[in-house]
Amino acid sequence: MLGFLTARQAGLDDPLRLRRAESTRRVLNLELNHDRDVDRIHSNGINTIDIEVIEGRYMLSGGADGVVVVYDLENNSRKSQYTCKAVGTVGRSSRYAHRFSVETVQWYPHDTGMFVSSSFDKTMKVWDTETLKPAEVFQFEGNVYCHHMSPIARKHSLIAGVCVTSSHSHRGEVLSVRWSPRYEHILATASTDSRVLVWDVRRASGSLFSLDQHNGDKSKASSEAVNTAHNGRVNGLCFTVDGLYLLTMGTDDRMRLWNSANGKNTLVNYGKVSNESRKGLKITVSRSCSPEFVFVPCGSSVAVYTLHTGELVTMLRGHYNNVDCCQFHPDYQELYSGGKDCNILAWVPAVRPPDVEEEGTAAKVEILAQQEQLKHVWGVVIRRRSLFSF
Repeated sequence: MLGFLTARQAGLDDPLRLRRAESTRRVLNLELNHDRDVDRIHSNGINTIDIEVIEGRYMLSGGADGVVVVYDLENNSRKSQYTCKAVGTVGRSSRYAHRFSVETVQWYPHDTGMFVSSSFDKTMKVWDTETLKPAEVFQFEGNVYCHHMSPIARKHSLIAGVCVTSSHSHRGEVLSVRWSPRYEHILATASTDSRVLVWDVRRASGSLFSLDQHNGDKSKASSEAVNTAHNGRVNGLCFTVDGLYLLTMGTDDRMRLWNSANGKNTLVNYGKVSNESRKGLKITVSRSCSPEFVFVPCGSSVAVYTLHTGELVTMLRGHYNNVDCCQFHPDYQELYSGGKDCNILAWVPAVRPPDVEEEGTAAKVEILAQQEQLKHVWGVVIRRRSLFSF
């Protein structure tokens, strides 16, 4: 690390390279933080969590008990051991609360004054954060498994909410939906019919294309598996931060990485990824790392994979029951996970030990820095001589 700092100070290295290296190191050293607790409010499993991107301070959670909670993640006590307090709760006693399980919560991407929740009570509610009262309630014909707002949209304020389907799209319940973080009119949906469809909302005639696990090679697929993304329910979706790739999870215990532009299966082999959930799974990806990582609920653990190679890096173990959701905090390279044990756990980078640089490496960097300084001084001398020569 000292080598990175010295090279950056001397102008020999791109500052972003230092940031990526440190972010990667922190992610590779994630561990359960025993000094940080999150208020235990839910009386049943936690289905969904979300961290707002404006300040990176507040977190939402939604549970199978129909409760929605707002947490403050900041350490106001300045002590090493502290608890992330619940600063707002829409509990069972509130007349505005969801009657059944809350499946998805999401902050409005541009302002912490609003968030959205969706539930098995066939409603999606837009909340005022200050009053914790719904500003708008949308009624659906069936259970709302998931909703999502575009993180980049400037030309629309659409919320994609999914429940039952129509005959010209999916042939089963839609379990997950995600807007592209690259193109504001593009979204993807995943269903119990084993298919993943990519849509342009400006086009009313139908989806753009369907993801095919065999990339169009019908000789490798049975008649039932033609043009399907998985051989079971597809209950997890996640775009990479740049929007170039799409991750999908299926109950066939497979995770696949797709080129989001042409829908091709990249054939990255993640091995067996255990997935027994009948509802949606919330997976997440890292940010500003090299390489990037994907965090996947896997039984009572969170599996960490290298995104483009499929290598299993580690298993984060700490929950007592199945994990249903996880959320990466890009500001601090931390991870929060929620599960059926009613707990939200914080995973933070291990404390970095003091650097012990090899003398040869440190000396080499120091010599390069001195050479750059000498070049600068010599250039000044040459310019002065040329001025005096006139």
